Parts: sequence; structure tokens; C-alpha cells
Amino acid sequence: MKRLLSAAALLLILGGCGARGDLKLPQGEAPPATPYGAKSTPGPGDLLKPPPQTRPARSDDLIESSDKRRTDEYDLPPPH
Repeated sequence: MKRLLSAAALLLILGGCGARGDLKLPQGEAPPATPYGAKSTPGPGDLLKPPPQTRPARSDDLIESSDKRRTDEYDLPPPH
């Protein structure tokens, strides 16, 4: 019975974590300071938009030459 109640309480607590509304500045609070070098104070949408550095462009290193690779002494077969 204790397990059932604790599991139900945990589900209720975790269920509240997903509820989100629009970001609004609390009453009487000042907006965040303007970052150094910025022309204006960023709004909520600007703060939530990730900069390009968070997801860099993909670079595939393709083997373009047919050079043989050196052997890998740690590439062992799986144990039986």
C-alpha cells in the first residue's frame, strides 16, 4: 500500500513538471541586463533561441584515398 501511495505521489509531482506557460516578467522585476556589446535588451524569444554554436554544422570526414590503415592491435574478436 505504501508503494502504491508513493508511486501515485511521484506521478502527481512529475506531472506538474511538464506544465509550462508563456514566459513573463514577474510584477515589479527589472528585465535582465543588456549583454555587453548588444544593441538592445533581448526578449524572451531571443533568449530561448539557441545560438548557432550550440549545434555546429556537420562535417563528414570521408576517406577519399585508398591508403591502407595501420592495424589496430586492440581490435580483438569477441570472446566465445
